[in-house]
Amino acid sequence: MKSASAPMNYEPERERRPQFWRLAMRCAQIAGTVDVIFFFLFHALGSPILAWINVVSVAMYAGAYYALKYHRNRIAVVLIWAEVLGHAGLGIVLIGWESGFHYYLLMFIPAICVSASRKWAIYALLALWGYYIALDVLMWYIEPLQPIHQTALHIVHLFNLSVVFAMFSYLSSYYLRMVVTAQRKLREMATTDSLTGLFNRRHMTYLAEKELARFSRSGHPVGFLLLDVDHFKSINDAYGHETGDRVLGFVADVIREELRAQDLIGRWGGEEFLAILPDTDSGKAQASAERIRNAFLARDWSGIIGGDADVTISIGVSELRAGEDLSTAVSRADEALYRGKTGGRNRVELETI
Repeated sequence: MKSASAPMNYEPERERRPQFWRLAMRCAQIAGTVDVIFFFLFHALGSPILAWINVVSVAMYAGAYYALKYHRNRIAVVLIWAEVLGHAGLGIVLIGWESGFHYYLLMFIPAICVSASRKWAIYALLALWGYYIALDVLMWYIEPLQPIHQTALHIVHLFNLSVVFAMFSYLSSYYLRMVVTAQRKLREMATTDSLTGLFNRRHMTYLAEKELARFSRSGHPVGFLLLDVDHFKSINDAYGHETGDRVLGFVADVIREELRAQDLIGRWGGEEFLAILPDTDSGKAQASAERIRNAFLARDWSGIIGGDADVTISIGVSELRAGEDLSTAVSRADEALYRGKTGGRNRVELETI
């Protein structure tokens, strides 16, 4: 019998999660392997009918596996549902409820809840519950059609229980990984600029406030760099927004490469970037800014933009002062940046005292 962990997803094909269907493929492989074991087990226990039923089951799981492989997910779902429901029902009717084949039906529950929309999940769970109860009630009134020795029945029960226990453990670990991965992606979406991979403005503000609080406790210097790509509008106009987006991605890479791991770097808006340099006074911050500016001059931009075009950057530098907030420190860096822009661009300007 096997993993009734089959997917139950009635959402449009394009909305289905690829990782879920890869899990379904692995489950189909495991289920087919278990059915091969059942074939030999039931022959040994004197139940050839159930043994040969497992040959059909293996074929159905093989069909489901290849259907999933070629993205025929609906066909795979039908095959897996039909196999598990049919196999469980036959096993119970032939050798009895004590065989434990009904355990496999329970494995549909988490798969349904995870993969189906709420509407279909309710319908599917009700149908599964009805089938489960019907089999239970049926066995109150009839005797097994092909009973096996009590010892053999105990062996089948323990085997089924062990398989279901193992599969539930496997699926639980998968669902846990899926939840952890989803949480990590949500955190990244909430804190990261999707175009550059740097922190977004909201998260930079949060990190900056923490750095300001550390400054108020320790008094260690904090440097600010406000960076702006020169003539970026001209790049967009001349080469298109797609090229402009690509340029911003490479700009972020250059800034990241030239600063330290402990420095905080974020996209502040448009073609403007903010870097916060802990334990760095204005002199050292200015030196870091010059290093970034020179890195832009050394970079070959022809492969990104084409032709002989270059990308340069202007940078305003400030240092956090006692008692001031983030906006004030950034404002002074912005004033320095403005002087750099009006002074010819491709410059590093330090705040005025």
